[in-house]
Amino acid sequence: MRRLGRLGFKLCVSPPEDLDGLSHAQLKELVAGLLGKLTDLERTVAAQREEIARLKGLKGRPDIKPSGMDKATEAGKPGRQEKRAGRGKVRPWVSVEDRVVKVAAPTGSRFKGYETYLVQELVLSAHAIRYRRERWLTPDGDTITAPLPAGVVGHFGAELRRFVLMLYHQGQSTLPRLTALLQSVGLSISKREVQRLLTEQQGGFLDEARDVLRAGLETSAWISVDDTGARHKVANGFCTQIGNDRFTWFGTRTSKSRLNFLDLLRAGHTDFVLNDTAFSYMRDHALPAVLIARLAAQPETSFADQAAWSAQLDRLGFTGLTTTPNPTQIATEGAIWGSIAAHEFLCDAVVLSDDAGQFAVGRHALCWVHAERLVHKLDAFTDAHLAAQQRVRKLIWDFYAALKAYQTNPDKGRRLALRARFDRIFQRRTGFVTLDRLLARLHANKDELLMVLDRPETPLHTNGSENDIRCQVTRRKVSAGTRSDLGRDCRDAFLGLAKTCTKLGVAFWDYLGSRLRIPGQRCIPPLPDFVRCRGRPA
Repeated sequence: MRRLGRLGFKLCVSPPEDLDGLSHAQLKELVAGLLGKLTDLERTVAAQREEIARLKGLKGRPDIKPSGMDKATEAGKPGRQEKRAGRGKVRPWVSVEDRVVKVAAPTGSRFKGYETYLVQELVLSAHAIRYRRERWLTPDGDTITAPLPAGVVGHFGAELRRFVLMLYHQGQSTLPRLTALLQSVGLSISKREVQRLLTEQQGGFLDEARDVLRAGLETSAWISVDDTGARHKVANGFCTQIGNDRFTWFGTRTSKSRLNFLDLLRAGHTDFVLNDTAFSYMRDHALPAVLIARLAAQPETSFADQAAWSAQLDRLGFTGLTTTPNPTQIATEGAIWGSIAAHEFLCDAVVLSDDAGQFAVGRHALCWVHAERLVHKLDAFTDAHLAAQQRVRKLIWDFYAALKAYQTNPDKGRRLALRARFDRIFQRRTGFVTLDRLLARLHANKDELLMVLDRPETPLHTNGSENDIRCQVTRRKVSAGTRSDLGRDCRDAFLGLAKTCTKLGVAFWDYLGSRLRIPGQRCIPPLPDFVRCRGRPA
C-alpha cells in the first residue's frame, strides 16, 4: 500500500512481540515453521514457472516421488537364483508356407533331408477392387442394379478400417502420420477420409462401450476410479476412468465435480429417481428435512430428463434458495444417485479412489499408496523430524504388508488386531507438528483406508486406474485434443474397448475383425457378456 509517497507491502506474517523472550524449543519450532512456509513458497514458485513454461510451449519436468511401498511389501523372492526360462519354441499364429531352398552339391554327395529355418513376414500392400455391377432395364421401365457383396460399406474395405482403428487407438499414432503411411503403400486417401474412418458409422462401438460400463457396474464388487486433464473444443476438460480387473471405460466432460461423476455412473441413462436411496443421500449431505419432505410429498418419483427434473425443482421453489449447501445441487445429486440404484448399478460395490472429493460416494475406499505418499513428501528440516518421518513410514510399510497378508487369508481376530494397530500408528505424537497433523487427518479416514478388512477383494491401491488412464495421457500428448463431440466419444470408446479386450484376454485386432465382419475372422461374443460372466462371485 502507498503511504507518504513510499511503496510498501503488507505481508501475512506477524512476528512475535519479543524474540528474545522465546525459549530454545520455541525458537526451534518457529524456525521449523518458517522453513516449512519457505518450502511451500518455493513449491508455489516452481509450479508457477512450470505453468509459464507450459503457456510458452516449453516442456516441464514432473516432480513425482515414488514411494515404493507396494513393491517393497511383496512376497520375497527365493534366495536361490533360478535360471531364467527361455521364450520357448516359436509358434506362429498363422499357417506356415513351406519353400524348398536348393543348393548345388558336389558329385557323390548324399541327401540328408532338410534343415528348417522359420521366418515370419508381414505383407502390407494396397489392393483395389472395381466392382462392375450389372444393370438391367425391366419391361416395366425399372432399373435393376446388382447389389454390392456383403461387408462392403463405403469406398474403403473392412480390412483397411480395422488397420486404421488399430493403429490410431491402440498404436497411438497421429492422423497425419497414419495418412502418410497409407499413402506411402499406394492408397489414394486424404486426411479427411481417414478422419471419417475413425469417427463415422461407429455407433455399434459406442453402444458396446456403454454396455460394457453397464455390465461392469451391475456385476462388480468394486470399481477403481481416476481422472486426468483432457482438451476438447480448445478448452480444458477432464477424462474420468471407471473400471477394475475386468473392464475399463472413459468419459470426457468439461467438469470434474461430484455431479459429473454421478452422471457418468448412470451409464447413459438420463432419468432422475426419488427413492429411499436418493433421500438417504440427501440426508447424509445435510439437505434440510423440510425440503426432503417437500420432495417426498409429491406423487412424481421419476423424471425422464434434466428438463423435467428442473421443472419440478422450480415448482417446489428449490432454485430460488440461496442457503448452504446448495439445495438444488444436493437434490440433483441425490436424484441421480437414486437413478443409479434404480438401474441396479453399484449394488453394495466399493468405489476405490485417490481421495479426490468428487469420488466419495457410496461405500468408499482410499488408496494406501496415495496416503503414504503424503508422509513421504513431507519436508523435514531437523534430524529429529527426519527420524520421526522415517519411523512413521516404516510403521506404515509394515502395516501395509500386514494388510496384504490379511487379503490372502481374512480372519476376524486379525481384523480386530489390525484396527487397533491402525489406531496406534496414526494416533501417535511424534513432536513433528506437521507430521502429527497429517497422521490425525489420515486417522479421520480410518473407515475408508480399512475397507479391505470388511471387503478383502478390494485392492489397496489405485495402480490399476493409473495404468489404464495412461493411454489417455499419451493420446493427449500426441494429438492434443478433440474438436467434435463425436470425435471425443469415439476416442474414449475405442481406448476403453482396447483396454477391456486386453483384460479379458481378447486380441483387439480380432475384436475389430469380428465387429467389422471381415470374412474368415473368428466371432468374438459381445464384451458385456464377457464382463458379466466374470462378475462378482456368489
